[in-house]
Amino acid sequence: MKFIIKSILILLVVFQISVFGQKTQDDSLLTIANLEIYDNPEKSINIVKSLLKKEKDINKSVTLYMLLSTANIAQRNFDESLKYILKAKELAQKTSDLKTRTRVLVSVAIQYQQMELFSKSLETLDEAEQYLSQIPDNIPEKNLETARIYAIRGMIYKSQSNSEIALEKFLKSIESFEKIKSGETINANKSVVYYNIGYCYLNLNQNDKAERAFLQSISYAQKNKAKSLEAFALKGMAELYKQKRENQTALNLLIKAENLCKNTGDLVLNAGIYKEMADNYLAMRNQDLYQNYNRKYFEMQFRKQQNELNSINQVIDNHNKETLLKSKNLKNRHQLLMASAVGLGILIIAILLILVIKIRKQNKKYHKEIQQLIRS
Repeated sequence: MKFIIKSILILLVVFQISVFGQKTQDDSLLTIANLEIYDNPEKSINIVKSLLKKEKDINKSVTLYMLLSTANIAQRNFDESLKYILKAKELAQKTSDLKTRTRVLVSVAIQYQQMELFSKSLETLDEAEQYLSQIPDNIPEKNLETARIYAIRGMIYKSQSNSEIALEKFLKSIESFEKIKSGETINANKSVVYYNIGYCYLNLNQNDKAERAFLQSISYAQKNKAKSLEAFALKGMAELYKQKRENQTALNLLIKAENLCKNTGDLVLNAGIYKEMADNYLAMRNQDLYQNYNRKYFEMQFRKQQNELNSINQVIDNHNKETLLKSKNLKNRHQLLMASAVGLGILIIAILLILVIKIRKQNKKYHKEIQQLIRS
């Protein structure tokens, strides 16, 4: 008997060690996937797909699908990115966790913003804010999602050439990020927001403030070892020097940016770098290099447009599915209301008939009683 108990205990210990070891290994892989998401998104995608195959928890699956979406955004593969973020949204609707629902909706809004579907992005942000308002103020995730919402709204205004309002949103985003304990995700987000702040100042001809913002963006990117984010900021700095007609300095920054983002596959970043390099070589009257980088720029633009077309088709399909579902729900609701109305009508008629029959019986009774009284 003692031997059996001892054997069971040994098996339990071995099982716990195995499970703990597996969990530790999965956590390590998830950390690697997060770290590589900007600089080597293909590696992140492969890791997350392997983790998804064995994940049973809904909230963790939502996180993994969101990571897949972000990694595909980094590659500007909007079609795949949209597929995964909509899967995350579908799973999030099965949980009552307000933080998860808010986080997913904000990510969906980012997706639409990246695809320049601004009305859909703003509509999704409004929906996210409804959940966000129900989260207590002392929860750290509330500041994080508030910061992300301001950042997305800022990006939309910036895309619409409204730099002053965009700048106001970005500065509020930074205020919310400052309330959160610094970490890799926060540093990456701050880098993105400062990069956009730099462009707003650049558009407003406030070059000194623009330079400080780009330097802040570089600093936060380096803290996070995010090479592609650093490349974006360097591209912004290069545009600043191009405006000053310091073309060689601008080119030096762009060459560094090009080397940093070799593994990202980011079509927008590469297109931006090639465009700036072509402009600077043209200003320096180097026709061969101008034509070379101008050709690369148009190749990137073509690939980006192809991805966007595929994604828009998916958005239309998804919109049609949502419309069909809403129509079906409305039809079901209408049928339910009609059935309820008919049922209520039948009930009222039945009650009235019962009352009529009851009153008639009472009248007959009273009539008999009166007749008896008259006869007596």
